Amino acid sequence: MAIIVHLDVMMAKRKMSLNELSERVEVTLSNLSILKNGKAKAVRFSTLSAICNALDCQPGDILEYVE
Repeated sequence: MAIIVHLDVMMAKRKMSLNELSERVEVTLSNLSILKNGKAKAVRFSTLSAICNALDCQPGDILEYVE
């Protein structure tokens, strides 16, 4: 069981770089990179909300639960 992060897919769909997303959501590049690469142990709802706002998407567009 795992949570798969599709942040890179949504960023590509919106033609947004990691640098631009970092500036928009005010999260460091290293923390966004950890999230994007699926290495994050947790994500704050405020961060998830800011990412969804910046990418104009829903949390389910970024996160997927697989068994």
